Amino acid sequence: MFIISEIEILSWPFTKETIQQMNQQVTYANYPVIYLLNGDKEAYIGETVYFKRRMREHLRTRKHVNRMHVIQHEKFNRSATFHLETKLINYFLGDEKYILQNKSKVVNDFTHNYYNKSYYDQTLFQALWQTLYEKKLVDHPLHVIENKDIFKLSPFKELSLEQIELKENILAFCEQYIQEETKEYGNLLVIEGEAGVGKSVVLSSIFNTMQAQVGEPSSPLYNTENYLVVNHEEMFKTYKAIAKQVQHLKVKHFAKPTPLINRLKKKNDKVDIILVDEAHLLLTKSDAYNNFKEDNHLEELLKLAKIVIVIYDQDQVLKMKSLWDTIKLEQLKALSQHCETYQLTNQFRMQANDDVLAWINAFKNKQLLPLPTDAQYDFRVFDTLEAMHAAIKNCNQTFGLSRVVATFDYLHKKDGGTYYVNESNGEYKMPWNTTNPIYTWAENPSTINEAGSIYTIQGFDLNYVGVVLGPSIQYRNGQLVIDTSLYMDKGAYAGAEGIDQVALAKEKIILNSINILMKRGIKGLYIYASDKALRQTLLGVQ
Repeated sequence: MFIISEIEILSWPFTKETIQQMNQQVTYANYPVIYLLNGDKEAYIGETVYFKRRMREHLRTRKHVNRMHVIQHEKFNRSATFHLETKLINYFLGDEKYILQNKSKVVNDFTHNYYNKSYYDQTLFQALWQTLYEKKLVDHPLHVIENKDIFKLSPFKELSLEQIELKENILAFCEQYIQEETKEYGNLLVIEGEAGVGKSVVLSSIFNTMQAQVGEPSSPLYNTENYLVVNHEEMFKTYKAIAKQVQHLKVKHFAKPTPLINRLKKKNDKVDIILVDEAHLLLTKSDAYNNFKEDNHLEELLKLAKIVIVIYDQDQVLKMKSLWDTIKLEQLKALSQHCETYQLTNQFRMQANDDVLAWINAFKNKQLLPLPTDAQYDFRVFDTLEAMHAAIKNCNQTFGLSRVVATFDYLHKKDGGTYYVNESNGEYKMPWNTTNPIYTWAENPSTINEAGSIYTIQGFDLNYVGVVLGPSIQYRNGQLVIDTSLYMDKGAYAGAEGIDQVALAKEKIILNSINILMKRGIKGLYIYASDKALRQTLLGVQ
C-alpha cells in the first residue's frame, strides 16, 4: 500500500527553454508518466513514455497553456498510465476548473484489464487526486465530482465492451451514409434499452467524437453540421454545461426539438446528423402550447437531416402526446432511407441483483412479487413518509445525492405557489420541487427537503431514492390497481384523440413513471405507499 507522498507532481513553465534544460537522466524521461498542461482557463491531459519529446511536440501545436506538470510514481506501467489518463480527463470535466482540450477517440474509450487494476483505479487514483487538490490544480474533492450530473454524462466516460461496440457501429453507420444523397427522409438508427443501461453516456461519447472529427480534414465527418437534441429541460441544462467545459463542443449544437425543427424549416435548411436523447419524450402529435405545428417530431427530424440517431425506451413515455406505438415507429423506420436497430442490455445504474430488477419490472406490469433481498443494495419499505424522508436525509449526509421523489398524484402548478406531497393521514408533507434555471434539481442542496417529480429526475442518477407511490397506485383483492382518475398530471392525458384504448394508455403512462422513479437509485430504493392496503402488503402486514 502506498501513501499520498509517493505520488510526485513536478511543475515548470511550458517554454522551449525549460524543455531544453531538462536532464535526460531524470526518472520520467523514458518511463510511463501522466502529464497536465494548463493555462488560466484551458487544460490538456496526456500520458507518454517520452515526456521531453512529447512536450516538444505539444509546444508546436498546443495553445492557451503555459504550465506543464508531470505525474510520476514508481509503480506506474503503460497500462496504468493509459487507464489513469482516461480517468483524469473524466474527473477534470466534472471538476469544471478548466475547459478541456482533449478529444475522444473510439480506441481510448475502453480500458482493458491489467494486473492489479483495482489498486490503480481506487487507492492510487485517490492519492493522485488528493495531491492535485492540495496543489490547487483542481477545485473539488472526488465525492463532490462523482455526484455531479455533468460527470455522470461525461463524454469521456470509460465504456463497456457492449457500449464501445455500439459506438463503433454508429460511427461506421454515419461514415457510410454521410456522403449519400437523401430523398425526402434521411437514414435512421435506433438504440433501444431500458432505464439504467447507459444509453445517454454512449450518446454523449458519440457526439463528442463526432464533433472532434468535424475539424479533422481526413475524417468523413469533416465540416459536417450536427446537433444533439433532447426534449427534457433538466438534461438540456446538463448537456449545455458539458459543452462549456469541452473545447470542441459548442452550446449552439445542443437543442430542443421544436425550436430546432422550426428554425431549420424557416430557413429551408438541412443538416447532417441529429442525435436524439430520450426520444420517447418526442412529440407524436401537434402541440400548439409548445409551438409545434406538425404531426411527429421524429418524422420532421428525418426530413431535416441526412442521419438521425435516437435513443428510445417505450417504457419511459410519460405523455399522450408523446405516446409511441410499435406500428408508428415501424412506419418511420420504413420511411427512412436506411435503418438499423441496436439493443443495450447491461444495467449500469443500479448496483442491484436480478431479483430486485425483476421485482421492479413485475411491478411495472401490475404484478406484486415478494420483496427481494440483496446484501449489496438497500431496498426498504416504510410505514410513514416522515420515516422515509429521515432515512433519505441520513443517506444524503453520508453519500450525497439522495432525494425523495413522488408519482404525480398530488397537485402541482407552475404559478409560483407552494404545493405539497402529503402523507396519507395528512400529518407529514413535503413541498413539490422548485425549478432552477442553472442547476438540475437534485444538485441543489436545498432540494433534500423537497419531493421531486418525474420531470426533474428522468434520465438522472441518485445514490438513494425514496419513492412515494401516490393514491393512484392501489392494492385491491390481491391485485395492483391503477386509478387513473387520481393522477394529477392532467397534461399527461392531453392529446388522446386518435389513440385506441385510452384507458390502457393512461394506465401505461402511470406505470412508466413508477418504473422510471424506482430505477433512479444506484445504492438503494426506499418506498412509501400512500394507499393503506398496498403499504401493509408491502410491509408484510396481513
